[in-house]
Amino acid sequence: MQEKKSYEYAVIRLVPRVEREEFLNVGVVLYAAGQKFLDVKYHLDKKRLRAFFGDVDIKETQKYLESFESICKGNKEAGAIAALPIAERFRWLSANRSTVVQISKVHTGLSADPVGKLKELYEQLVL
Repeated sequence: MQEKKSYEYAVIRLVPRVEREEFLNVGVVLYAAGQKFLDVKYHLDKKRLRAFFGDVDIKETQKYLESFESICKGNKEAGAIAALPIAERFRWLSANRSTVVQISKVHTGLSADPVGKLKELYEQLVL
């Protein structure tokens, strides 16, 4: 059995009307320093989004989430942030913001399998 190592994660939230403080969890970003792992898993349920926030721009929201994915993977097309070391990319992704796409507080845990843990958190907190 592999040794469990620490990880950090944050929930990605869609907040179309910031002043109302209503949100819908749409993804999870997970960073495991010991495994040099950074990834995101997200899903936009269009029917659910329309029911909660009728006028949300789904295409724009999808672009935001795709940029999270590109930054996690370190894609050059994602710009200067994607070129940062993995820990700094996670810190940037998990920083507080007052936009339509926001991040929860960072939470921690232990796991030997960051891929499996990301899937588990995604299923638990988003689906």
